[in-house]
Amino acid sequence: MPIALVTGANKGLGRETARRLIELGYTVYIGARDARRGRTAADDLGARLTLLDVTDDTSVAEAAAQLTGEEGRLDLLINNAGVFEGMVKPEDVSIAEMRRVYDVNVFGVVRVTQAFLPLLRASESPVIVNVSSGLGSFGTVTDSAKHEAAFSLPVYGSSKAAVNMLTVQYAKGLPDIRINAVEPGFTATDLHGMSGHGIQTVEEGAEAIVRLATIGSDGPTGTFADRTGILPW
Repeated sequence: MPIALVTGANKGLGRETARRLIELGYTVYIGARDARRGRTAADDLGARLTLLDVTDDTSVAEAAAQLTGEEGRLDLLINNAGVFEGMVKPEDVSIAEMRRVYDVNVFGVVRVTQAFLPLLRASESPVIVNVSSGLGSFGTVTDSAKHEAAFSLPVYGSSKAAVNMLTVQYAKGLPDIRINAVEPGFTATDLHGMSGHGIQTVEEGAEAIVRLATIGSDGPTGTFADRTGILPW
């Protein structure tokens, strides 16, 4: 039975992704900062809980130690935890806000990936999926036909652009692991403060994540895609 870890999985896309993976026969660890919410989600889904704050070195190390002791390997890592900046005008961007967003969206990806590399390398067919956004795609935000082009989100957008580049560089440097970035689409979650107003459901949003999470050993690496196919970087 394959072993998966989904960060930020007690709600939204992370929770739905965990649910779908469990249906497919995965043993899924939900990474959550809040013990109560994490336990509730894990119990509801039939998942396992690991307390995991992607901004905290000790928390990440303890989660890796837990999975090392309980499983000895990790077949799938989904870097899903993320935060949104809100509609901040470029002239109002602060370094403090950038640090807050980057600590989760960028440094969190690095922190978790580095900590779990030994467990991933113990897998016969390891996979990493980084949940990104079309708002971090240069090709998308400069295309006037795309709705993402209407927004100016310098903090969030640049953080997801960094995730995309990390995906490419990790895929090049770690050829034994298939590593891809995913755009789930504008989904009805509370990430952006517009819960219920997304253009798709969490079930639809999780489709691309699950598809790239469950690729075979001959699957792609170093790509950026949504549920319709490959996207521009």
